[in-house]
Amino acid sequence: MTASGRQDGFPAGGTEVSPEQRIPEWGDDRVATPALDADLPGIDPAELPDDQLIREMQSLHRTRLDTLRHATDSALANHLRRTAELETEYLARHPGREVDPSRLRDL
Repeated sequence: MTASGRQDGFPAGGTEVSPEQRIPEWGDDRVATPALDADLPGIDPAELPDDQLIREMQSLHRTRLDTLRHATDSALANHLRRTAELETEYLARHPGREVDPSRLRDL
């Protein structure tokens, strides 16, 4: 299929844009992380103790593929938003996290 043959308005191949940008209901400005407000589900990550923060991230990562493949656009958008919130909080708390040398590409 050629780029001009796509009916959904996205580039051919889908690799030119991120998953967040491929969600049509987000509109033209493609804002992936809306501001936190009372209407969005989930406890503010800054209020979670470390063990609960880790548990929340584990749960999101465990359901990631199913959400990506089968959830509605709004559910995927919420999943991406919540994952970003939790991971940002984790990195803020652990800026000097231990890096496993076996995970490095260049030694």
